[in-house]
Amino acid sequence: MSARPRIGLALGAGGARGWCHIGALRALAELGVTPDLVAGTSMGALVGAAWAADRLDALEEWVLALTPARFMRLMDVSLRSGGLVEATGIETLLADLGIPARIEDLPHPFTAIATDMETGREVWLTRGPTYPAVRASAGIPGVMSPKLLDGKWLLDGGLTNPVPVSATRALGADVIIAINPNGRPGGRFWQPPEPRGSATARMAALLPEALTEALGLDPQAEKPTAPNYFDVLTAAIEVMEAQIRRARLAGEPPHVLLNAAFSDLMVLELYRGAEAIAEGRRMVERQRHSILEMLENI
Repeated sequence: MSARPRIGLALGAGGARGWCHIGALRALAELGVTPDLVAGTSMGALVGAAWAADRLDALEEWVLALTPARFMRLMDVSLRSGGLVEATGIETLLADLGIPARIEDLPHPFTAIATDMETGREVWLTRGPTYPAVRASAGIPGVMSPKLLDGKWLLDGGLTNPVPVSATRALGADVIIAINPNGRPGGRFWQPPEPRGSATARMAALLPEALTEALGLDPQAEKPTAPNYFDVLTAAIEVMEAQIRRARLAGEPPHVLLNAAFSDLMVLELYRGAEAIAEGRRMVERQRHSILEMLENI
């Protein structure tokens, strides 16, 4: 009797949108999908590490309790570190959740994807310290400082492998479910900002006044304004990642691809976790037939 095929998860980059991985994992479990391993990029690495450690419940509880005020306390601004923030809170969070300190001690196989800043090459972190590996994978350029690990300065894994199907297959997966938090409704990467109440205005209202002025953000804007720092940065990164993602998924297609459909959720609005988790559940529901068909055939 042959062994059951191993199911792998490829969890993609997406900042705050990546909280959708939590809802998708919940919905997959309810359909009877029992993954064996995970590879994650950026926020996919953070959620993937929690799943691999059997600490998804604790992470979801933390996400749902996150408020704008608590989010701001995590923003360790340091403009001399190669980014706006050093994001040391990511490593503290992982420790507080009770995630093992070394990747090889996780109950389930896990890989975090990062990018070598010097060579531009993709880096697969399959062994060694868990917390720095996840932090390195989640190093959004221009927002978070790069992470020094094993003598290399590492950037966000989304720059080289936004949805890490290849790493999931290399871990030994026979069947792969990939989750892309950055699906673009209507194919738009940016649209002229709305007056106050827009995602950009909400973000600006949380930041120190000196920083909002330096970045060209106006939380009190009464009319649409020109693209600001976050608009340009996020649009540029998402355009680049979309091109890389399309090319890589064409050559390395998963068995099931789940695409999110967010409209105005910015990558740093981590306190909007409930919305992202709900979208994760909807992603699975939209592909319910394909997932059940996959289960019948393995």
